[in-house]
Amino acid sequence: METVLVVVHLMIVLALVGVVLLQRSEGGGLGIGGGSGFMTARGAANALTRATAILAAAFFVTSLGLTLIARYGEQPIDILERLPAGQQQQENGTGGGGGGVLDQLGGGDTPAPAQPAAPAGPQVPNQ
Repeated sequence: METVLVVVHLMIVLALVGVVLLQRSEGGGLGIGGGSGFMTARGAANALTRATAILAAAFFVTSLGLTLIARYGEQPIDILERLPAGQQQQENGTGGGGGGVLDQLGGGDTPAPAQPAAPAGPQVPNQ
């Protein structure tokens, strides 16, 4: 559902950009807005204005739809909900043992870091 709505949304965006670029510019600032076209000035203005309004409304509807799907769609799982029941009891203080939440999430099998070796060479006694 979400993928279909994204594809429709992108098609509406491309159509909206095309319709806006087809419209005649008011000031002719770039010098490309005037001249003759394939439609009369009044008919083109009405059709393009109506098409822009319809595409803009469809853009807002699909944007709201994507927002609602993202908000009420499948939610990510909370990391604390993945803990087994025994570890949740320890967290609440009803069980024995002392580790925090980070200790309960796993990764406790990593060895402790090794101590650095003493530098090789002659050692001078402290005086």
